[in-house]
Amino acid sequence: MPLLAFTGNPFLAEETLRLTLRARTIDPRSLPRVSGEDVTPDLLDAHLQPGLFGDGGVIVDLAGVKPDKALLERLAGAAVTVALLDEAPPATRLKLYEARGEVIPSAAPSKPGDVTGWVTQRARAQKVPLDKGACAYLAEVYGADLAGIAAELNKLALLDGPFTQEAVQRVVGLEPPGDSFAMLGAATAGRVTEAVTQLRRLLAAGEDPFKLMGAVVWQYSLVARCVALQQEGGPVSEGVAAQRLGVKPYPAKKALEVARRLNEARIRTHLERILAADLAMKRGQDAGTVMERLVVQLSL
Repeated sequence: MPLLAFTGNPFLAEETLRLTLRARTIDPRSLPRVSGEDVTPDLLDAHLQPGLFGDGGVIVDLAGVKPDKALLERLAGAAVTVALLDEAPPATRLKLYEARGEVIPSAAPSKPGDVTGWVTQRARAQKVPLDKGACAYLAEVYGADLAGIAAELNKLALLDGPFTQEAVQRVVGLEPPGDSFAMLGAATAGRVTEAVTQLRRLLAAGEDPFKLMGAVVWQYSLVARCVALQQEGGPVSEGVAAQRLGVKPYPAKKALEVARRLNEARIRTHLERILAADLAMKRGQDAGTVMERLVVQLSL
C-alpha cells in the first residue's frame, strides 16, 4: 500500500491530505491519527495491518518528532495506506519518501503579493465575492497565517456580499500589523501620517521600542549603503544590492526604495537624528514619544 508524504505549509498540507485521501475513496475521518509522543513502533504497529475487510490506514503527524530510519522503514512497508504529515523533512527522509512512496508538497505563498493572490483564488473558489482591496486587507492582516485567512473566508461565506475592504474590516475587526520598512518608506516620502500610523501599529502590537530602534538602525544602515552604491554608478538593481549588502532580496529591495529618495546630505542628516533618538531613549526619555518624534523628523 502507498506511503503518502505531505510536506510544506502545515495548513495546506492538512487540506491536501484530506482531498487526496477522499480522491482515493478513503475517508480521512475514519483513519486513526498518531502524533507527538505516540509516534512509536509499539503504538503504530496496531494501525499498520489491514482490517477484516482489507481496508485500514493511519495518519501520522511528525510535527516535533524525530523518527529513526527503522520506524520510517516500518511505515513505508505497511500493508495499509500511511499518510505522513512532515513539514520540512531533511534530504535523507525526503529520498526515502520518494523511493518508497509519493511526496505531495504544499508550498505556501511567502511574499505579500503572493498571499493576496492566494486569498483571491480561494475566495473565488468558495464563491465569496471580495474586491481587490478586501483580498489585500486579509493578506496584510494575517500574513502567513493561512488558517486564519481561511477561517475568515468561511465566516464571510455565511454573509451576504459583495465585500469591500471596509465591509471585511468590520467583520474581521483587526488592524493591519505595522511594518518598519513601510514606516521608513512613508517617512522618507514625506507621508508623515502614514509613517506615524505604522509606528503606532507596531507599538500597539507589543513591539519593544528598543528593538524597533535596533531595526531602524539596521535598516537605515542598509539604506545608507544603498545611497553609496547609487553614487558609485547610477541605478542599482535589487539583485546587485542584495549581493553587495550581503542580505536577502526583500530587505535589499525595501532599502533601495528608501534610498532612491535620498542623497548623501539627507542620509547624513537622518543618521544624525537616529543617533540622537537612540541616545535619548537610553538616557531614560519616553521611548514611544522619542520614536514618534524621530519618525516625524525623518518625514521632513
